[in-house]
Amino acid sequence: MAELHPYDVLRRPVITEKATEMGDELNQYVFEVAPNANKIQIKDAVELAFDVTVVNVRTMVMPAKRGRRGRNWYMRTREWKKAIVTLADGDEIKLFNV
Repeated sequence: MAELHPYDVLRRPVITEKATEMGDELNQYVFEVAPNANKIQIKDAVELAFDVTVVNVRTMVMPAKRGRRGRNWYMRTREWKKAIVTLADGDEIKLFNV
């Protein structure tokens, strides 16, 4: 397996109502990450990009969603990998807390 560069691991932050509440109350932040990234690579990428201390990383693969038009099925969204990153007390990512 090819080694990912830390800046290739994080794809985008996931900014939803639930993710915003997690950031405010639990100090957890949600990112879309590369499908082949592991927890250690995700931790290193977040620490490098945002200069924070990561305590825990949880990952999950979000399934593709399909839609239907008449008899025809199509893919509405693709499958993607989500990471929930818990930061140490006192650390925060300014991108989320505007």
